[in-house]
Amino acid sequence: MDIEHPRKSRHEEIDAIVEKKAGGVTAVRDEADKYTAVGAAERRTYANWLTPIEEHFVCHRNDIPDIDADVWTVSLTGQVEGSLSMNDIRDEYPTVAVAHTMECAGNGRGQHRPETGSVQWGFEATGTAFWTGTPVGSILREHGVESPDGRWLTAIGGDPSDGDDVFARSIPLTKVFDDCLLAYEMNGEPLPREHGYPVRLIVPGWYGVNSVKWVEELRLMDSMVVEGSLERPGEHAYWQQVSYRIHPEGIEPDAAETIETADTWEQLEGAVEYPYTFDANVMSLIGTPDGESPVSPRTEGTVEVRGVAWAGDDAVDRVEVSTDGGDTWHDAELFGPEYAGSWRLFRYGWDANPGRHVLLSRATDERGRRQPTRISEPDAWRDALESDEFPWNVGGFAANASEPNAVEVTVHNTAGTSSSE
Repeated sequence: MDIEHPRKSRHEEIDAIVEKKAGGVTAVRDEADKYTAVGAAERRTYANWLTPIEEHFVCHRNDIPDIDADVWTVSLTGQVEGSLSMNDIRDEYPTVAVAHTMECAGNGRGQHRPETGSVQWGFEATGTAFWTGTPVGSILREHGVESPDGRWLTAIGGDPSDGDDVFARSIPLTKVFDDCLLAYEMNGEPLPREHGYPVRLIVPGWYGVNSVKWVEELRLMDSMVVEGSLERPGEHAYWQQVSYRIHPEGIEPDAAETIETADTWEQLEGAVEYPYTFDANVMSLIGTPDGESPVSPRTEGTVEVRGVAWAGDDAVDRVEVSTDGGDTWHDAELFGPEYAGSWRLFRYGWDANPGRHVLLSRATDERGRRQPTRISEPDAWRDALESDEFPWNVGGFAANASEPNAVEVTVHNTAGTSSSE
């Protein structure tokens, strides 16, 4: 199965996207030349609730397709039949907007030691946007689908592969009915080409790989996609059953037709032998101070530490901040908008002394699950979570350790110099 291979055109795409986004993003190291990947250029992106399109990450494997929205259709197949034009999607069903924190499943891959995978993301592959479109549940009900009944919806992208595979991802129909969209706008603007124009699936709170771009087919099935389950030639199941699975080196996970839980953390705790990347793990990032320049306390002697925290389908219950490299922790305040599937802002008034300091944040979700401190060694695997570590895995997926995202900050005294100068 030769699916992941170098793609010469990725460099041209990256250059065009960076130019279009006016410096809000920067290319990410991918020496294997497999993906078009750009991430937020500045840590300060994560001091704000809404991510501008110009600062929102982009990641995909195939070339961006050249699509004419006037003739584009989305086919309904499998246990449902139909065909939807873009006019049908926009005009014949309810229109809703959802706030969704989209995080690449490979965010934090570059923090694994030894390195793994191709795109060496740090923390920059996440962003929150408003997505406008049509609830997929409304479309399915209009076509006679009234109940999930344990079924799955497989979304297939129309981005042409230079191999014989298709990009297909399966979503439990319970989740589809809850909040999934066929989106055609992003932050109130027509969906940009690099973000899936003219229409993409949005799966709120789940890793970005599930929000298939350039959707051309929605197939209702009794199972997840497996080889041979689509009525088309080529490889069908690689992106569901092989890639984006969490496992140690030397393992080839068996394909599953269904699983009992889509919660990635529950899967890591043993519910699924080699987890699928669905619901995003609890995570947080400090946006400011960004460590790029020294800071001075405000008149009352404090520095505001501000950032974002999210937990997929679950709510963020608590965020803590450390200003001494993790030796001590202090509760931060959650504030700002509160939408299911999107991050919360947090802030902490730091009584900052002059000098150099290492700042960290860690979030805890409503189920009491807290970000682990570090990424484990490769041989730890199932014991990692019990040791306050995220398990190193061969794809570098779903990492949410706090320590790798620390920021080193210099604090000036009121005279504008630090005590170390």
